[in-house]
Amino acid sequence: MTSRQSASRQLRLGAFMRPVSIHTGAWRYPGAFPDANFNFQHLKRFIQKLEHGRFDAFFMADHLAVLNMPVEALKRSATVTSFDPLTLLPALAAVTEHIGLIATASTTFNEPYHVARKFSSLDHISNGRAGWNVVTTSNPDAARNFGMDEHMEHGERYRRAREFFDVVTGLWDSFAEDAFVRDVDSGIYFNPERMHVLDHKGEFLSVRGPLNIARPIQGWPVIVQAGASEAGKQLAAETAEAVFTSQRTVAEGRRFYADVKGRMDKLGRDRDSLKILPGCFVVVGETRDEALEKRARLDSLVHYDSAIASLSIALGHDASGFDPDGPLPDIPESNASKSGRERAVALARSENLTVRQLAQRLGGYSGLAMVGTPASIADEMEEWLTTEGSDGFNIQFPYLPGGLDDFVDKVVPELQRRGIFRTEYEGRTLRENLGLKRPPNRFFPE
Repeated sequence: MTSRQSASRQLRLGAFMRPVSIHTGAWRYPGAFPDANFNFQHLKRFIQKLEHGRFDAFFMADHLAVLNMPVEALKRSATVTSFDPLTLLPALAAVTEHIGLIATASTTFNEPYHVARKFSSLDHISNGRAGWNVVTTSNPDAARNFGMDEHMEHGERYRRAREFFDVVTGLWDSFAEDAFVRDVDSGIYFNPERMHVLDHKGEFLSVRGPLNIARPIQGWPVIVQAGASEAGKQLAAETAEAVFTSQRTVAEGRRFYADVKGRMDKLGRDRDSLKILPGCFVVVGETRDEALEKRARLDSLVHYDSAIASLSIALGHDASGFDPDGPLPDIPESNASKSGRERAVALARSENLTVRQLAQRLGGYSGLAMVGTPASIADEMEEWLTTEGSDGFNIQFPYLPGGLDDFVDKVVPELQRRGIFRTEYEGRTLRENLGLKRPPNRFFPE
């Protein structure tokens, strides 16, 4: 692959920052901030470092339950307390200028009017840097916080999500760009003819509208999606502009990439209008051995109580009664995340892992990991980019602040030297920096 061919595609980099490290042992690592997940001054430092490294976005996942694992495991988790994403991100918008601000909001346990209003507000406050990660919530413990004993069936969740998306984007289009005339002399603040009343009535939702806020700076905040099931991939192909996914090898990445982009082709969507960004756990060392030692030390900090809880969550089935030193037994179908269960079972079978070994892997981090020197990590990222394994990555740091600093100070310059990552931001909005078009207003075409 020539340098010109490499430079024709540019990496997109998000930072997965809720929790600030996906690794269960991160808060215990020597030199790490144990309260990094719930300390505004630390989070402010992290996002400013990411902006210095020209990252596209600061990405916040979300969860809507605390009691989703046994207390013996829960008491070891740094995620039991964390900020609400749509409270934190506006505060971080005020101390940054360029980096995108992406938050998860569930279509299962929110109302579309709330979601439309909050993300539109964030887009205005940040001057066009908001993104909405559209998820369905599969956690039965979350359902109990919203007046339900059981959560919605998988297919029903995705039908609601598709309708929810249509309502939210319709609400964002409530006002034409020129609706707010603010004519002091005549006393006319806005032109009612440039306002649309949605009046939506569907299978799950009934929303009159209009939204009580002007159209977002970006038209719509950037639409992000994270499902890997058939329904999730189809929703992504239809609606998403970025996909946060979880392939573990470049071969898996290429298959997923071809699948989702192929679905886009059938829908008549431009392939470049969606960026596929797998999560990537990165451990940087001066040598490969040093990086491996860091990873091993990190994994050693995961207690078995946490590990077996992580396995139970992944399987959607209580694993605490399994023989720790035996093979993983057959796992029945459940209403939990299908892709999460399939990945865990495949990992156990492919590497012949015992329950204990699988739990410890999942209890730390079991997805795509790049562990090595800045040059070797850049080599791997370049291969994914240039062979259509991905359009970039959502970087997951091993511990904070050291793991973040290592990536920004050592890996980013190597990527820039190769011409596959920006040295300056391309524009002022998240859409401009990701190379995404501003969507037209469906009710008031220009």
